[in-house]
Amino acid sequence: MTAAARPATRSPRGRSRSRGWLTALLFLAPFLAVYLVLLVYPLFLGIWISFRDWDLMAGDYGPVGLLNYQDLWTDPVFWRSTRNTLYFALLTVPSMTIIAMLLALAVQGPGRIRAICRSVFFLSSVFSVTVVTLVWQMVLAPDRGLIAPIVQFLGFTPVNYLGSTTWAMPAIVVTTLWWGVGLPMALFLAALGSIPKELYEAAELDHASRWSVFWRITLPSIRHTVILVIVLQIVAQFQIFGQPFLMTQGGPANSTRSLVQYIYETSFRDWLVGYGAAMAMVLFGMMLVFSMLQLWLGRQGDDR
Repeated sequence: MTAAARPATRSPRGRSRSRGWLTALLFLAPFLAVYLVLLVYPLFLGIWISFRDWDLMAGDYGPVGLLNYQDLWTDPVFWRSTRNTLYFALLTVPSMTIIAMLLALAVQGPGRIRAICRSVFFLSSVFSVTVVTLVWQMVLAPDRGLIAPIVQFLGFTPVNYLGSTTWAMPAIVVTTLWWGVGLPMALFLAALGSIPKELYEAAELDHASRWSVFWRITLPSIRHTVILVIVLQIVAQFQIFGQPFLMTQGGPANSTRSLVQYIYETSFRDWLVGYGAAMAMVLFGMMLVFSMLQLWLGRQGDDR
């Protein structure tokens, strides 16, 4: 039999590669199934619903095109909620990143006291939002709260923080910082622990100042972790719901109503699921734009 007439057979390398792909797909199948069912499918379903007049109780009334999105332009509560969300993220994301980094630098290293401090700072992140808001409502109470005696001792009059249009959002920001600083601090601790000690020893031999060591060694070494923390915080803080909903119910005068809270009220209180889905898509677009922008800015230094 000639070589041309011989049946084509797959090489051992090709069979091994096919088995490798099959094994990888089998291991990925559970994750892909959960990812498609819980993330991809709801995303496309939400996009589809946002183009329809969908009532939660009565059902689907049919397509309306871009009418839901057009109504957003004339909805003052939507724009106020969007501004509140952006304002909250602007206050929280940089503060959370900086405070978490400073705490990680302070409690890094061996020692029993530092280990206790790491546990204490991380402990708040395991509490539920209900417990956190209840604690801070008692702390911020103008008559019997923890802050009121301190303010009176300093000669000032206690303020109803959660009842003030000026102080309600900063109070929620402080609550969120206290609650959520543990996870980014842990990420920074892991990044700091991966920096080679030889770099610090060389800087010590060169008599470099602490600021020079931080600016030229520490910060460049944890740069990717900083970007990760910022992106995670952008995604998390744009979805703020529990703190304002439980502490102020969106008041006073809609000064703390977040976009997620307005989506919840529109969809499950007013039953306008199509309109709520349109707002959810706008929120998704905002988070996507800010996250991609931060990732793009973070990659600029890698090309140098």
